[in-house]
Amino acid sequence: MSGSEWYPPPGHVPPASPPPPGSAAPPPGQEPQPAWGQAAQGWAPPPGMLGAAHKPGAMPLRPLGLGDIYDAAFRIIRFNPKATVGSAVLVAAVAMALPLLVTAAFTWSVDVSVAQSGNGPGTAELASTSALVVGLVLQWVGTILVTGMIAHVTAAAAVGQRLSLGQAWRATHGKRWRLIGTSLLLALGWTALLAVYIGAWFVVVLAADGAWPVVLWGLLTVPAFICVFLWLWIRVGYLPVPALMLERVGVFAALGRGFRLSHRQFWRIFGIALLTLLITGLAGQVLGTPLVLIGEVATAALGPRYELLGLVVVQAVTTVLAAAFVAPFSGAVTSLQYLDQRIRKEAYDVELMTQAGITAS
Repeated sequence: MSGSEWYPPPGHVPPASPPPPGSAAPPPGQEPQPAWGQAAQGWAPPPGMLGAAHKPGAMPLRPLGLGDIYDAAFRIIRFNPKATVGSAVLVAAVAMALPLLVTAAFTWSVDVSVAQSGNGPGTAELASTSALVVGLVLQWVGTILVTGMIAHVTAAAAVGQRLSLGQAWRATHGKRWRLIGTSLLLALGWTALLAVYIGAWFVVVLAADGAWPVVLWGLLTVPAFICVFLWLWIRVGYLPVPALMLERVGVFAALGRGFRLSHRQFWRIFGIALLTLLITGLAGQVLGTPLVLIGEVATAALGPRYELLGLVVVQAVTTVLAAAFVAPFSGAVTSLQYLDQRIRKEAYDVELMTQAGITAS
């Protein structure tokens, strides 16, 4: 298996086309063999191999089902580990190194007597918390860039190509700041929406004469707010990142592309997105719970001086392990849904077949 091809399976050789009438048959063992993904003249794949002829890479070049999307996502991670898992782990490790180093420095430099007096722990906790917040912000920015890289990895995998970590990073050149700006704009939008709703709650609580108006307000507006939030998440905030990375569009044009691609496809996109969120959340819990238990036992054994350091170590390791699965899988699924919508609405599979060499340009 070469670095840029995932097919054919080991040992499989497509049948050669028969020689034209009247021509001499080639010597045994020298029959021409067609390249994989390209049908030789006079040869058509059997019905059972029709799907393989249109699957040059991680996904079949047709509208995708849930199984197709998840299978392709795992294939992309498996055959591009450095550009997916490696990039996510690298970002999380660098981001979590800051709070870990700061906490370790305070733990080993503050005298035990000072720490027990009540002055040391407050300073150490404040410094550690501040460093942790900065680390989480750095990880958020890094994860955004990783998601942009995964969009390029997914697009290449769709036509049977494999991108290295350096190639995926270079593919984001010229759009990194726009990618961060798009994510920041969406985050500010969600924050503003939540602030408006919380402000409305304060007004209702202050203006109400009793409890019933507040209860009625909650019963009516909480479900409505959740529905509006989810609708905006899918229609506005879900598909712009792959659109921005894979098309020649700006920030607002990418938002518009996501809105148009999700038109009349809300429930399909929402169902897959919600299921992916549940899977990644469960995976994060499965990875994190044993580490938390081990950290508590280790902290109790080492003593109170190392309690804060133990908490930060557990947080850092849990974040890195969760990032190794959550960011690559979520980013691949989102990018595959973007490709799926383009195939459904714009016949993008025809262009992908041309890129893969299945059809002539």
